[in-house]
Formats: sequence, structure tokens, C-alpha cells
Amino acid sequence: MTSPVWQGNSYTVTTLDPSRDTLRLYWKNPRTGQPFLRFQTLRAYLAGRNETVVFATNSGIYTPAYAPLGLHVEGGQTLVRLNNARSNAGTGGGNFSLRPNGVFWIGAGKAGILETDAYARRSPSAEFATQSGPLLVSGGNVHPEFNARSTSFKLRSGVGVCRDNQTGKTLIKFVISAAPVNFYTFATFFRDALNCPDALYLDGSISALYTPQLGDGQFVNYAGMWAVTTKR
Repeated sequence: MTSPVWQGNSYTVTTLDPSRDTLRLYWKNPRTGQPFLRFQTLRAYLAGRNETVVFATNSGIYTPAYAPLGLHVEGGQTLVRLNNARSNAGTGGGNFSLRPNGVFWIGAGKAGILETDAYARRSPSAEFATQSGPLLVSGGNVHPEFNARSTSFKLRSGVGVCRDNQTGKTLIKFVISAAPVNFYTFATFFRDALNCPDALYLDGSISALYTPQLGDGQFVNYAGMWAVTTKR
């Protein structure tokens, strides 16, 4: 985990190797059928399976009933289908449906981010996947609705699929801004500072992460949560 400062803004960046790190997506406790809601609850459940959580963060945007608003795949099973909602900037449709939006997926030691319609066409072999939006960066291009002069400043979280500058390996980078930034600044941080040609917005000011070193920064309930675990 690092805390780089780029163009005057600070970020928390967690870098994962999909070929090595055990990253999974969680929503409901299979024993109770109820959402985990809290990092602490998820950690207790996984401790019962002799797993230790070394990193956790919230996944995509969710409904007031604590259900993922878009696609949610766990263990290769689609629990929530793709959401094809769309809106234009300024129409009040929300960030999720500001197309292009997309899906972050992992499977067989690989990871990717695909625009929603492209995901539907290609149907990759995803073991875990979350849909959110908007896409921050797609194929190296910043979302067309983003404006460098935007005055909409908020804390923001996202995930990028990136290239390691030295090895060329594919890496996953989860990012939370330390202070409010606009979408354009957040997107260009992924593209220009982290070398991520593809990145997806996860959520805003409610976002948080857990590590044993930093503790639990969660202050509201979540639906989906990404977590990295190790066996005890």
C-alpha cells in the first residue's frame, strides 16, 4: 500500500497481483442469507474458515436495500444481472448509469475492466465481478463526460487494471482519494500516474478500506465488499 501525491492530491493505493493474491467479492453470508454489511462481520465469518483478511474495500454502487445496483458475480455464479440503465450528464440519473459504465472482473488469475455492452458480448470467464460506473478510463481514454474544470469535488474510490512499468505484468490497483477531487482529476491519476489504461469508479464519499495496519475506516454499511485473504 502506498500514499502517492500527484498534482497536489494525495491517494491511498493498494496494488494486487491477480496471479498471486486471493481477491474475492462478498455480499451475503451463506449461512444466514443476509448481507455482511460491515468489514468486521466479514472478517469474523472468514476467521471461522481459518482465513485472515489483509485488505478489504467496498465494491460498486448499491441500492437502499443493500443489494448491488449492477452485475454481481461470486464464485462464477451471477447473483445480480447486468444493469443496462443509462443517463446523460446533468439528467439526475446518477453516476452508475453515466455511460460508458462497466464491469471489473477477475478469473483464472486474470483481471479486466470492460464497458457494460462489451462485457455482455464477450462474457469473460469471471469468477468474481462487479458492475459500477462511470468508467474512469477505457483504452487509455478518459470518460467523455468528464471536465477538467468541473467543480464537483468529492472523495472518490475506484479500481484500475494496470501494467507494471518494469515487468509488464497486469496488476490491480484499488484507489481512494484522501481529499475531494473531481472525476477528471481522479481518472487522469489512474491513467497518467498509475499507468492504468482501464479504470472503473466504485463509489464516493462513503468509501473506505480495511487493513490490519490501518484498521477499519468504515462508517456506513455496504453491500458488496472486495477482500484479500490469507490462510491461517
